[in-house]
Amino acid sequence: MNWVEITIEVETKDLEKAGDIANMVVPYGIYIEDYSELEDEVLQIANIDLIDEDLLKKDRNKGLIHIYISPEDNPKEAVAYLTERYESERLDYKIGLSNCEDEDWLNNWKQYFYPIEIGERLLIRPTWREKYDCKDRVVIDLDPGLAFGTGTHETTRLCLKALEKYISGGERVLDVGCGSGILGIAALLLGAEQAQGIDIDELAVKTAKENAALNNVSEKFEIMCGNLSDKASGKYDVITANIVADAIMLLSENITDFMNESSVYIMSGIIDSRADEVKSNISDKLTIMEEYEDNGWYCLVASLKNS
Repeated sequence: MNWVEITIEVETKDLEKAGDIANMVVPYGIYIEDYSELEDEVLQIANIDLIDEDLLKKDRNKGLIHIYISPEDNPKEAVAYLTERYESERLDYKIGLSNCEDEDWLNNWKQYFYPIEIGERLLIRPTWREKYDCKDRVVIDLDPGLAFGTGTHETTRLCLKALEKYISGGERVLDVGCGSGILGIAALLLGAEQAQGIDIDELAVKTAKENAALNNVSEKFEIMCGNLSDKASGKYDVITANIVADAIMLLSENITDFMNESSVYIMSGIIDSRADEVKSNISDKLTIMEEYEDNGWYCLVASLKNS
């Protein structure tokens, strides 16, 4: 099998946090290089003071995280996921690919992305796939570019399944961390009246706008670059956030300001090991109505407390 190696360089002080995020991409572990305490660790283990010269030249202020992923597991989405999550955590990072040019990698990846049926009503069609049977489903035309959200990742699929249930027509929708724009587009195609998408990544905003145009929903979908507190206003009937556990817990501090008594808040991107922590964190303000789970990922649907 051909593997794509994704290498992430971060400051050593951020290695643990960056490693936790990287571990969300693959279930079978990651490889981390950390030379910040090289001499002390070698002395403790081997009781010697002779260390290979190449090791001594390693940068003690930087660490490397290695991920190995097959093309079938969608390395493109993995890089988009990592990029957006590291941006949201304001980490200083670099992401690289070994033994593969970016353009070749992007084009090769496309061969594994086919139309995907989601839930009972949706079908995601990559723009380069012209032959498909929609089976009376709502079709989302998608070119993800370098933004997260193609429908292949469990967290996105879970959000889309929840949207199917809670979009009945006429809703005002907010998507926090909109990525490719897939959730806002899906909501509008399912019958929502208006959607707003917010992302801190300018590339994601650009991609989301292009996908909105592909699906003829640009007039109803306002996509903005920035933070929730700066860009969102008023109340929303449905709010989605397909991000990470820490960001969801941070959002819970003021997300209720944008909810009314009947609003639904759909949260995804929560790894199973953090699910209980998130539930406990949001319990003061929100009541969990439903939980969805797929392959170790959780999606929570909540309403205002006592609503």
